[in-house]
Amino acid sequence: MPVILRPSQALRLWQQVCVAEVRSDMPDLTERQLAILLTIYLDPPPHTVRGLAEKLKVTKPVITRALDTMGGLKLVTRHRDECDRRNVLIRRTVEGALFVERFGDVAVAKAAELSL
Repeated sequence: MPVILRPSQALRLWQQVCVAEVRSDMPDLTERQLAILLTIYLDPPPHTVRGLAEKLKVTKPVITRALDTMGGLKLVTRHRDECDRRNVLIRRTVEGALFVERFGDVAVAKAAELSL
């Protein structure tokens, strides 16, 4: 059953999730980085720089810069595709899975606090 929110409720939910993230001790990700991370974790693999760029309608350098940051935070790793060395495969990490799971928990908790 779908959840129906008014635009003001959807915005309030997004605000509350963002505020909770800012207040947490977890890394601050940009909206672009978060979109890339959620795509990697919610859509089935394999994920490549080229594929992510096409899906998100951004350039490969944009993806690469975001992955540099997320790799430094150990949220994802990158490896050359052994079958096609031109491709860079992006893989999930335990740290990244825990980050995404916690982010989902925050969203659920904040949604439960919304007045409908």
